[in-house]
Amino acid sequence: MTGLRTVEAQRATVLAAVRPLPTEVLPLGAAAGRTLATAVRAAVDIPVFDNSAMDGFAVRAVDVAHASPDEPVTLRVVADLPAGTAADPAIGAAEAARIMTGSPMPTDADAIVPFEDTVGGLAGSLVTVTVVAAPRAGGHLRRRGEDARVGDVVLPAGVALGAWQLSAIAAAGVAQVDVARAPRVAVVSTGSELIEPGRALRRGQIPESNSILLASLAVAAGAVVVARESVDDDGDGLRTVLAAVTGGAEPADVVVFSGGVSAGAYEVVKNELAGTMSFSTVAMQPGKPQGFGVTPGGTLLFGLPGNPVSAAVSFEVFVRPALLALQGRTDVDRAVLRLPAAAPWRTPPARRQYLPVVIDRTDPSRWTVRPATAGGSGSHLAGGLGAAEALAVVPAETDAVAAGDLVDVLLLD
Repeated sequence: MTGLRTVEAQRATVLAAVRPLPTEVLPLGAAAGRTLATAVRAAVDIPVFDNSAMDGFAVRAVDVAHASPDEPVTLRVVADLPAGTAADPAIGAAEAARIMTGSPMPTDADAIVPFEDTVGGLAGSLVTVTVVAAPRAGGHLRRRGEDARVGDVVLPAGVALGAWQLSAIAAAGVAQVDVARAPRVAVVSTGSELIEPGRALRRGQIPESNSILLASLAVAAGAVVVARESVDDDGDGLRTVLAAVTGGAEPADVVVFSGGVSAGAYEVVKNELAGTMSFSTVAMQPGKPQGFGVTPGGTLLFGLPGNPVSAAVSFEVFVRPALLALQGRTDVDRAVLRLPAAAPWRTPPARRQYLPVVIDRTDPSRWTVRPATAGGSGSHLAGGLGAAEALAVVPAETDAVAAGDLVDVLLLD
């Protein structure tokens, strides 16, 4: 098929127009989902001090080097060390300190004997302890700085901040982070046939679903949705909404249109924004008609097809990478697995196929994929999106997928 633009060329045009957003400093509690703009360096050592990895007794290893059930060793308990204590008791020959997990290790001790290796354990006497197993020097001991030292990079710039990342930053003694501002996104569905879900439909009308689809995808990509609108095909509504979301003190960074970009007679986005946006046919299925442009003020404009599966796939291929790049994300691509097909399906000629699929995990050693809907790859099959877990990506030169063929699969969040 001639005259079609490659997916790579369209994506390159989009990403070339991206300019990183400004940054802001946020406390950790407000930074979830944001992207680091500046690397985080440890403000304290991790761990901060040598500490016990077990509940038990801090000892000198030499004193219990030969302890066993047949030759137990009894030590005098000279201190009790809960977590949070600042005490550093002297530990002499044949002495021990009871110690809890996380408590600072006494300077004079060099090993931990867990309660399990003593007679009586936690319920034993605080006067003496009888050890029945020899620990090794340094055993059950967490050394200061073994994870990170002051000044070490804990997380580099470009990383998304999830729960684990925020925990690591807090453990490094850092209270606030420099992050990219969240992209402001407006979503506009076009089409005179669209009606708010739940309302009675007359002939020719359908429930409007793309705006909630695209707004939710934008939020999942770290954006803030500043408007979610549906307009008809006469042009007045589109012009009014676009002026509202791109003007003012805080204009949208991205506007995502669905519908109005194909070859019909009532393509409102193409008719109203020709010149500001370029419209292309891309060698992909679904999602062949695409529009993209930049306003004089710098707002990125995406024109996606109106069929729901086409809109979802187009967002994944073009809009999501742009939103992540705006935030300075180092990786803007989904994770890819190569899995066997559980059933055959048809592919379009000379176009890369993005097929919503479900993953069969019945055999954990051999996952397989199958189309999410019995209808296959129809771009109108919105109901199947609810079951989709991934997109199978089939090259344009592949004539068909047979059961057992390996296919690349983009995992969706």
